[in-house]
This record gives sequence, structure tokens and C-alpha cells, in this order.
Amino acid sequence: MPQTVQGVIARAKGAPVELVDVVVPDPGPGEAVVRVEACGVCHTDLHYREGGINDEFPFLLGHEAAGTVEAVGEGVTEVAPGDFVILNWRAVCGQCRACLRGRPWYCFATHNATQRMTLTDGTELSPALGIGAFIDKTLVAAGQCTKVDRADPAAVGLLGCGVMAGFGAAVNTGGVGRGDSVAVIGCGGVGNAAIAGARLAGATTIVAVDVDARKLAAATDFGATHTVDSSTEDPVEAIRGLTGGHGADVVIEAVGRPETYEQAFYARDLAGTVVLVGVPTPDQQVTLPMIEIFGRGGSLTSSWYGDCLPSRDFPMLVELHRQGRFDLDAFVSERIGIGDVEAAFGRMHRGEVLRSVVVMGGGR
Repeated sequence: MPQTVQGVIARAKGAPVELVDVVVPDPGPGEAVVRVEACGVCHTDLHYREGGINDEFPFLLGHEAAGTVEAVGEGVTEVAPGDFVILNWRAVCGQCRACLRGRPWYCFATHNATQRMTLTDGTELSPALGIGAFIDKTLVAAGQCTKVDRADPAAVGLLGCGVMAGFGAAVNTGGVGRGDSVAVIGCGGVGNAAIAGARLAGATTIVAVDVDARKLAAATDFGATHTVDSSTEDPVEAIRGLTGGHGADVVIEAVGRPETYEQAFYARDLAGTVVLVGVPTPDQQVTLPMIEIFGRGGSLTSSWYGDCLPSRDFPMLVELHRQGRFDLDAFVSERIGIGDVEAAFGRMHRGEVLRSVVVMGGGR
């Protein structure tokens, strides 16, 4: 039987979010219902509310989540009721040209649940990133459930988006290795995850760049060896000065703005790599001299979800967390209740937190 539970929606562009009753159908073929235990408050959710993703309102917000599988539909074999899972927003198909070439992290046919959750009047909801996890229970494609060993859901659920995106930008996309120099521009949750990933991968020089002293202090805790306040000094010159005058081997842009991307471009070594993981808005443009692109070699690349494969990367990172080698707890700034999302958006926008995490049935 369908269940009616409480969830957080964005009904219209810019309007405050609402806590409302949501109807969750029984899982159909290839689907699963997951009892959500915790869900991080991500910038992407705010982008949805502000109409920065698309205009398919109303949105059921939330996507950085962990919980327990409650029921599965016909044909589901990868998870079973009772499994503890992290939700991912790229359920790979296994059949597209990327998957068949052994690059499933580029899957061109990722999928979501076929059925829609609705309001009690029948209005269909658009789940954020195909998940919609500011809710007691959510309906997803079974492939969006990655089984892991049980751990604190508030911490490991962050692997569902921001932490995985940052870690993967450094390790998977950027290929950071032992002895590399790395610069990270933008030290929010994603940027600090890139810093932590670079440290774990063996980078010896890790430069954190931001305009917020609080974020730079946090970056040091995550593993930055140097910090640059770009509101008071030129970050390109500073990064070059800290890397023997050459620039960094890998520069990770975690802001998503033209001016910071240009800084990243000029702050890399001649054969270095720029990784764009910050999310730009559709109207933004970047202009670079072609001769500079040609003359510098290396690579300019973007990172989708940290180029991750959830079935490979989530269990590995949970195990590293359990071993004390990758501190996911450090990303959790506060634990809040499901009714506190709107206030959490404000704290996030003001740069007061890395992540607020909604704990179902809990709070601070």
C-alpha cells in the first residue's frame, strides 16, 4: 500500500521550503523504498529551490542521504530489505557505450525510479537529482542504492554527493598522486573533500584558496599545507610562489565561476591539469586566449560526481572512514531536524557551515 510521510518541497522559485505530506508508492520493477536516516543540505538543493537547475516545480529536495532499504520491487537483486545503503544519483545502466567500454562513471543512460512520489492531491513531485531525500521514506531506482557497512548515516550519507564529488575530483579525475602539488580554489564541503583526498593520495603541497578565513582554517584541518586569502592577494602568484614558480600539478576549481576558473587555468604548471568540479550557472561564460590553451599542454577537464563508481568508491571510503583515515565526521557542522532546512539554507549561503545534516527524528 502507498504510504503518506512528511517531506520538504520547494513549491515555487525562491519561495521558502515547506514540510508537507507526500505519498510514496510501493516499489515497482527495479525500484526500492528506502527509510531515510540522514540527509545533508547541499548547495544543489538550494539551486533547485532558486530555479537554477530547471523549472519542474514542485521539487522534493534532498539527495545526500543514507538509510535502510524497506522494500524492493520485482527483479531487484542488488539490495534487499534491511540493507544499509548510501543513495547515489547516477545509477549506471551497464549497457550504454560508456559502460560497455569499461567507463561506467560516464554512463550516458543513468536512471531513476519510474514512478513519481506525489502530494496528497496527486501533484507529481520532481525529486532532486532523482532522489528526494528530505523525507521519511523515498522511492528510488534500486541501482541508486549502494550497500555499505553500517556507519553513522549523518557522516557517510555525505558521500552521496558533495564529499564524493570533491574526493573524486582530486583522486579519480585529477589523478593526484604521491609528491604532487595541488591547489584547490573554493573551500566549502566539495573543496575540502578534494583537499582531504589529495592528502590521502600523497600530495605533498596542497594549497587552499578562499576569501573566507573560517573556510581556510577548516582547509588546514583537512590537510592543506598552505592557505591563500584571495581577497587580499593574487591567488595565481601565490600558488606559483608556493610551487617553485611553476604552478600546481593539479588545480581543482570548486566554485564554478569564470573568474576562479581563469585563476585555476593560470595557476597550473605547463603540463598541469585543471579540474572543474564547481557547478556554474547556465549563463556563465569563460574566455581564454587559444594560444595559451595550446601553449600550456596538460589538460582541462570537468568532474561529474567525482567520476565515481558508487559500487566501487562508497564501500572503500566508508572503510577508510572506519579506519580513521578519511574523517567524514569533520564535514558535519550540525545535525538538524527535518523542519529546519530553510534556516540551514541561510547558514550555508552565509558560509557558516560545511554541511548541515537532517537527521530524521533528530536535531542538534
